[in-house]
Amino acid sequence: MRSFRGVLPNLGAIVWTLVVAIPLYYVVVTSLRTADDVTGANPLSLPSSPTLGNYADVFGNGFATYLFNSVLATGLTVVVVLIVALMAAYVVVRGRRRRHRRLFQLFLAGLAIPLQATIIPVYVILVQMGLYDSLLAIVLPSIAFAMPLSVLILSNFLRDIPEELYESMCLDGAGQFRVLLNLVLPLSRPALLAVGIYQALQVWNGLLFPLILTQREEASMLPLMLWNFQGQYTTNVPAIMAAVVLSALPVLVLYILGRRLLVAGLTAGAGK
Repeated sequence: MRSFRGVLPNLGAIVWTLVVAIPLYYVVVTSLRTADDVTGANPLSLPSSPTLGNYADVFGNGFATYLFNSVLATGLTVVVVLIVALMAAYVVVRGRRRRHRRLFQLFLAGLAIPLQATIIPVYVILVQMGLYDSLLAIVLPSIAFAMPLSVLILSNFLRDIPEELYESMCLDGAGQFRVLLNLVLPLSRPALLAVGIYQALQVWNGLLFPLILTQREEASMLPLMLWNFQGQYTTNVPAIMAAVVLSALPVLVLYILGRRLLVAGLTAGAGK
């Protein structure tokens, strides 16, 4: 019975690996096929005549522009969210007045508002501000919708910092800004990395804001690039898969480098 129980975790790991690996294998293999080879071959077989022409088509359809816009929008959003959310979480955790508790309740209420339900008011506001069809039209709403969860994760992490560390710095004459900069910021790196990776994935893969709030290629992001390979009657499947591979590589590398800290940050405060 014990040996059977020991086999179950290994069997589950193998099944989960197959569930993840087979779609990835299909995407990569299909990106190397020709358009004729997609319909006539086994989807999981190796391409009869591998080609990198699909990747050339992707770069020929403005991939560099879409990539630059995605990197810029994602970077701006993550930087602003981390700075503002860390300061807000510090106020929530260290504040002792009623308005500080109200602030935290306000952020929690933001978790209950679905993004899709606010797209029309967001569109109207951005048009009136003259920001429609610009990267700021993606960055500003992304920051707003990223704040509730970011503050929740960071505040839970800050509560795990021993009270004695705060008191010792205050006894040494440190002000609030110095405590935030020299104590909270270094100890919050795992949570900051977790929030940064999670919110970067949300902005990088987001389709709704680029689709509704932008029109020009100069202001569009990678998710919209996939539409370039879909016609009225045909769809260039290999080119789409090549675009998926290229757009997934940056976030895949980011996740591999920070996966441990990502899990540690997301589970911060869970034991309380």
